[in-house]
Amino acid sequence: MPTSISTLPSVRDLLSHAVEAVGGAEREGQVRMAEAVATAIRTGEHLAVQAGTGTGKSLAYLVPAIRYAVEHEATVVVSTATIALQRQLVDRDLPRLAKALKKPLGREPTFAILKGRRNYLCMHRVHTGAPEEPEDTGLFDAFAVSRIGREVKRLHEWSSDTETGDRDELVPGVSEQAWRQVSVTARECLGVARCPIGTDCFAERARGEAGRADVVVTNHALLAIDALQEYQVLPEHDLVVIDEAHELVDRVTSVATSELTTSLISAATRRCGRLIDADIADRLLEAGDGLALVLDELPPGRMDTLPTPLGGALTVVRDAAHACLTALGSERKEDVEEATARKLARSMLDEVHDTAVRLLDAFDEDQAHRLDVVWLSGDQYSASPRPPALHVAPLSVGGLLRERVFARSTTVLTSATLALGGAFDTLARQWGLPPSPKPTVKAEGTATDKPAPSDNDGPRWSGLDVGSPFDYRKHGILYVAKHLPPPGRDGLGERTLDEIAELIDAAGGRALGLFSSMRAAKQATEELRDRVKHPILCQGDDSTSLLVGKFADDPRTCLFGTLSLWQGVDVPGPSLQLVIVDRLPFPRPDDPVSSARQRAVEARGGNGFLTVAATHAALLLAQGTGRLHRSVTDKGVVAVLDSRLATARYGGFLRASLPPLWPTHDPKVARDALRRLDAAAPS
Repeated sequence: MPTSISTLPSVRDLLSHAVEAVGGAEREGQVRMAEAVATAIRTGEHLAVQAGTGTGKSLAYLVPAIRYAVEHEATVVVSTATIALQRQLVDRDLPRLAKALKKPLGREPTFAILKGRRNYLCMHRVHTGAPEEPEDTGLFDAFAVSRIGREVKRLHEWSSDTETGDRDELVPGVSEQAWRQVSVTARECLGVARCPIGTDCFAERARGEAGRADVVVTNHALLAIDALQEYQVLPEHDLVVIDEAHELVDRVTSVATSELTTSLISAATRRCGRLIDADIADRLLEAGDGLALVLDELPPGRMDTLPTPLGGALTVVRDAAHACLTALGSERKEDVEEATARKLARSMLDEVHDTAVRLLDAFDEDQAHRLDVVWLSGDQYSASPRPPALHVAPLSVGGLLRERVFARSTTVLTSATLALGGAFDTLARQWGLPPSPKPTVKAEGTATDKPAPSDNDGPRWSGLDVGSPFDYRKHGILYVAKHLPPPGRDGLGERTLDEIAELIDAAGGRALGLFSSMRAAKQATEELRDRVKHPILCQGDDSTSLLVGKFADDPRTCLFGTLSLWQGVDVPGPSLQLVIVDRLPFPRPDDPVSSARQRAVEARGGNGFLTVAATHAALLLAQGTGRLHRSVTDKGVVAVLDSRLATARYGGFLRASLPPLWPTHDPKVARDALRRLDAAAPS
């Protein structure tokens, strides 16, 4: 990043101006965060900032980022995990901020949103029609086929009206099967030069706008794709802000995970069948049939060794896919229709070949040096059969992030939940950063705050917790039911159900039940609907957004659910004064990725449980606890019905990851507090 003597107002002045313009109030934590981000931009040192709900962290990083972008005519990337935050930034925060800062900055800052190519309408595919789909359309019932046909017709009509081609702007939305008919992946795209509609491409237009913008809002998945691919996806940038950074590792892992199925192999064969010799294509089809026979004999779950039959089947698939790619040949001068068919075939063949290679390479003899974990999913014997699928995922994404994100640009990572166990080191290790920050010392006589480059230095970073404007100890109680037996494997016990019923009665409803599994949430819903007088909604009864809306509208209603509710509920006010957690949210013991990561840590001499499982639990527990306080006036109780939070050795690490609520083990104290809140709440 270039440095110069700036004529622009300081970050502090711009922040004050922006806060006043949007009708807010300046907060100490927001000021500290904005100044820390400005320091990171100046020094090039990465920054992790924990900023509690209500801090106003969006303004705190946007103001210094925009100032830098305007001053240096550069582009800043802001990455989020959820569509909700993307929408908040693009539809509310950035438009208001751009208008507020226009006068002090001398011009109005610009911004754009950028998503993966698959999120945009492909006009070439709209005009030419989709090729044969991987799935056998004969498997759809008549109703499904007619529904997809109606959706595709609506998409064609929408293509004449839309300005952006962005799928999220289509309301109501359409099914994934319908959208696939009018969109392409990056691998399937012909490219601007060869596509007859390349100059009018919605995805290219979005990329062009992003390249001219001061701030580009994207998501963690596209950030990961930009890091993984050889070609550049995001515009040139030397500053990236990663909001909702607690989800970064999971989102990058998801993007870096590959899957191989026999249906994918069959689809690849169909795609290339008309373009190459039939005997060569038949070899791939036969290889897929052979793989299917092997997979049918294997149990689902993680694979620590490569079964000999599977190794042989994968080798045949790899070689057959390579033969098809060779026969397909390189790109040549041909008409658009042939070029499209060849591109689609090559895309799918590459996926089959590369995934087979990766699966074969995953089984290093030394557990401590393996890079990937492999597992088989699917249950063809269940009531809802799923065909077998082989998956391969990275054991760690730290190296990727260190080399492809932190080494390329100054990075600010922020969330309400980063300091797990009271320190940033836990997540820093997962990000590929050194275990503890190194102080940055400015050399005498230099014109920049950035240290001189050194081959021995790892990424430099610092951590900052700016706190929260909420008075947690005064407004919240952490009740841990120490008297209950540890949770078992047979569902919720009678004493736990009694405890939930008593807490809901004391609160007069107003409860969000966060359960470790859908099975537990449904059990609690079914058994308690007859025992408490207040309505209980359960995730799955309707769309989650509609259920959350009903829950927010009626203070007497309770909402029970699992994973998405731990992080996705924002209901301030008296509708939510009790958060119930049935058990500590450790990953399932049979989860292939987390269990393999634990084993890898242990193979290197570390504590796999604390490094992986306890970290996962601390992150989710902190997120779930954070559902209680969404505004400065919110009050209530977080009830954890898992006694291990009080009795287990790792309990201290988990408690140190939570907001500083007033602690108690006394159920009467919790119920009395809930009754007082219920009596004081507006009718």
